[in-house]
Amino acid sequence: MNDATTTTAKRPYLLRAFYEWIVDNGMTPHVLVDARSPQVKVPRQFVKDGSIVLNVSMTAANNLMMDNDSVTFSARFGGKAFAIYLPMSSVMAIYSRETQDGISFPPDEYALTDNMEAFQEVRPTPSLAAVSGGDSVDSSDEVTEQDDEPEPPKPTRQHPALRVVK
Repeated sequence: MNDATTTTAKRPYLLRAFYEWIVDNGMTPHVLVDARSPQVKVPRQFVKDGSIVLNVSMTAANNLMMDNDSVTFSARFGGKAFAIYLPMSSVMAIYSRETQDGISFPPDEYALTDNMEAFQEVRPTPSLAAVSGGDSVDSSDEVTEQDDEPEPPKPTRQHPALRVVK
């Protein structure tokens, strides 16, 4: 059995599994991508707040390839063909457009590399907060260890940037 430092990343396997599950159930798979890395190749005019949502259905993504290192395909944006390259570390989530069922991935699964160090440093670190059962608590009375850090931005729902053009 491999020790923990030599195991392969779970992200590519889970990405492929959720993709297959979404397609098998007749839904449209979308991926949320952190586009701040210079390695990510997407049309930059469609990137909003450092991320982009891509339709990776069979009708929208041509020659889709999901290997252990990256996701590649070609797609049309505004009627123009574009080659997409997504390092596996940039894929933040995969979900169904219709039901929003899917999975999001932790930003720290991939180790830092020389050319990704700056990219990783700007990614927000997820934090957990306790939720009370029935009584409401005034948040101004609570004291947490993270009072010095700014609250990370709340994710906004974005509509897919890809459309099928016939």
